Amino acid sequence: MSRLRKTLVYRLPVVAYCGFIFWQSSSASFESLPAFAFSDKVMHLGGYGLLGALVVRALAQESLNLSRQGVILAAIVFSTLFGVSDEIHQGFVAERCADVFDAVADLLGSILGVIAYSKIFRIRGQA
Repeated sequence: MSRLRKTLVYRLPVVAYCGFIFWQSSSASFESLPAFAFSDKVMHLGGYGLLGALVVRALAQESLNLSRQGVILAAIVFSTLFGVSDEIHQGFVAERCADVFDAVADLLGSILGVIAYSKIFRIRGQA
């Protein structure tokens, strides 16, 4: 696969989605969405599940010297650290606040997304 195609198909979705998360975190909360108990945690779980799946998909296509478990762990770590940085970012945005429980939901979503993607699609590792 050409370098340009790999960038467009695997890397660009990760960058674009991270940009979307950052943009969304820079604005006020979604007041118009239906709310129920812990609805914000469910949104974090789903949002970071998607990020985890996109990251493991991209990392599995890279020529890294990682085992399958290494690719999975790297995707979870990246997605979770992005979630933590997003919570820190929200601490500086008016009408938003940083929440450690949102970061926990980001972690759990990342784990679920990475594992679900790796179970549905076979990811490869070099070692």
